Amino acid sequence: MRWLDEKLPLPRFIFSVTGAGYPVPRNLNYFWNFGVLNGTFLLIQIVTGIVLAMHYAANSGIAFDRVEHVMRDVNSGWLIRYAHMNGASFFFASVYIHMFRGLYFGSYKAPRELVWLLGLVILLLLMATAFMGYVLPWGQMSFWGAQVITGLFGAIPVIGEPIRTWLLGGYSPDNATLNRFFALHYLLPFVIAGVATLHVWAIHTPGSSNPTGVEVQGPQDTVPFHPYYTAKDGFSVAVALTLFAIMLFFWPNAFGHPDNYVPANPLSTPAHIVPEWYFWPFYAILRAFTANFILPAKLWGVMAMFASIFLLFFLPWLDTSPVRSGHYRPLFRKFYWFGLIPCVLTLGYCGGAPAEPRYVIISQIAAIYYFAHFLIILPLVARFEKPLPLPSSITASVLSGGGSAPARGEETV
Repeated sequence: MRWLDEKLPLPRFIFSVTGAGYPVPRNLNYFWNFGVLNGTFLLIQIVTGIVLAMHYAANSGIAFDRVEHVMRDVNSGWLIRYAHMNGASFFFASVYIHMFRGLYFGSYKAPRELVWLLGLVILLLLMATAFMGYVLPWGQMSFWGAQVITGLFGAIPVIGEPIRTWLLGGYSPDNATLNRFFALHYLLPFVIAGVATLHVWAIHTPGSSNPTGVEVQGPQDTVPFHPYYTAKDGFSVAVALTLFAIMLFFWPNAFGHPDNYVPANPLSTPAHIVPEWYFWPFYAILRAFTANFILPAKLWGVMAMFASIFLLFFLPWLDTSPVRSGHYRPLFRKFYWFGLIPCVLTLGYCGGAPAEPRYVIISQIAAIYYFAHFLIILPLVARFEKPLPLPSSITASVLSGGGSAPARGEETV
């Protein structure tokens, strides 16, 4: 390895990027393990996707039958397909928990803005990959999902319809659509892996954040990543894979929509078109706009749906509080747990519900609060909130049991 490192510094690069060779705050809790879980499920998706690609055909006439061929005729094909299908749900669940941990503990604040921004790029790439992958089985929900989602681009004035036609390769989902989506669905996970490498690499410059939000002040505040956090991460991976195995063997179709087990039929519209669960909050925001006001309601919905994600790119500058961790921000904590979290869960529920007036009204209220939280409430809280005293150091917080450690400037025994 030394010989290889002299000729090509690959071992040095892997050693630095994987974290085995750098000190980590000693007070990280299990919420910091979801980064490793994200990498684990990304690897599962890439490996199972490569195997599935060997048996798939991007042709509208036989795509559905090829998926059935994988399930019935390929050795362990059912396991590979279910692992890929449910792996997407586990991947999104892990990514969302990872994001909301960052929101609560202020991991997006300086000097880690770039880490946060790269994470959001990963989220956008993941959403695009998942959408295109959902179309490939060519069931009823796949076809009509492609029809509806690509139809959103038609709401954009002048250039909308040409963009939609270019995406589909025609005027409706067909062979060209499957070829485009299959090629991109196969390629983008490797792009995600590249951006994830940059994401991890970017962490190594400022170092990992921690539950107190206090920066490392010396060797006493850190422990080596290996063996302490490799063991902790290994335990989390074992628990996650156990839950994943339970899902595969006992409830493999729990996240699947029944209509998607019927071949695509352009002449028969499903009674209730709904995306996968991880898109439900955004779908609820899209449907929350029902009235034309200067611009068409559909265009308002499209802009609001994309704005709900792009808004997060400005979060490091919207939240101006000098305190990072929600543990020491009592007012922020209340709005987070009793405002933002219920709001997102409500949007998720309404996004999966039928487009009935009551769910639309609830979606509208939740969508208003979502944008108000980041654009109005968060800046005001940062300005007027009186934070609790911060611990004098990470070590002081650990020795006090993680509670209210002595404030900066106070003597400790």
